[in-house]
Amino acid sequence: MTEFDFEVDASGLQCPLPLLRLKKAIMEIESGAVVKVIATDPAAHLDFGVYIDQAGHIPLKILKEADRQIFFIQKK
Repeated sequence: MTEFDFEVDASGLQCPLPLLRLKKAIMEIESGAVVKVIATDPAAHLDFGVYIDQAGHIPLKILKEADRQIFFIQKK
């Protein structure tokens, strides 16, 4: 189990809402903290990947399940 400091449940939301929820969470946590995001949008990994690369955050783990994806992202 990956430790996290903040959780965002973006289940049922479509692009761009999961990404906007992730950005808001990142703004609320301290550097080094980890946010867990649950998303059901199948394209979330694409949006998150671009954002994480551009912002310099660290993708710790991505779990892909049948109906959702779970991301653990550490704020730079």
